[in-house]
Amino acid sequence: MIRAFSSEVDPGSREENASKKESPAPDVTEDGFLGGQLTLRQPRTGHRAGHDAILLAAATPARSGDRVVDLGSGVGAAGLAVARRVAGIDLALVEIDPTLAALARGNAAANALSADVIVLDVEATASAFAAAGLVPDSADVVLMNPPFNDPARHRASPDVVRERAHVATATTLASWVHVARRMLKSNGRLAMIWRADGIAEVLAALDRGFGSVEILPVHADVTAAAIRILVRATKGGRAPTQLHAALLLNDESGVPNKWVQEILAGNGDLPLSRP
Repeated sequence: MIRAFSSEVDPGSREENASKKESPAPDVTEDGFLGGQLTLRQPRTGHRAGHDAILLAAATPARSGDRVVDLGSGVGAAGLAVARRVAGIDLALVEIDPTLAALARGNAAANALSADVIVLDVEATASAFAAAGLVPDSADVVLMNPPFNDPARHRASPDVVRERAHVATATTLASWVHVARRMLKSNGRLAMIWRADGIAEVLAALDRGFGSVEILPVHADVTAAAIRILVRATKGGRAPTQLHAALLLNDESGVPNKWVQEILAGNGDLPLSRP
């Protein structure tokens, strides 16, 4: 049985949190994101937050006052990055692993950001979500970075947490999208990241209940096929599907794209995040 609980973080002041900062444990690293605007403690090994989480945050269409739910939040990288960019959101971080959830709770406090941290399996029942305070039709925005590696082509990891965070089952995507649809208000927005070669799966999963789909392909460089897609969809949306110009992580010379570097440094956002 999944046990759910929530804890509202009192952000306090930056000065107080800085004075209480301790050295990370030997099995935990402390890493800077958004050009140092966000500091996260995360496991030294296993699943670690990186560019995917920050790009997802930069593609999330949140506004001040929105109820924002980050499904499968890990240590809180994407959700907290949204909270750093958009002041005044009501943020919930949903994570199945209690250790990662504890780190997320600490990360929110250390960065003076308010977040309701909930230990819950994303594929839990609607009643389990409701018991944790996540009732249907209550969220303005849901963001998610589901496990998306194809098990048929992915070498299994001996690290159980890493495997669970990276490898999709046959029902992962459909289940996560279903949960997002249930939680979102009418016209609520979904933001997600997925592997590019799974675009057909994404469109199929969004076919029921979502519309106004926007897709931003992400390429390592101009010569390479897309490696990721960032997706925005609206519950009940009716606008035609829109494919944005590709986001190139590096230019033709292999030099990092300046716009992407600005986004990773917390000084920009992506078209999908805009009203």
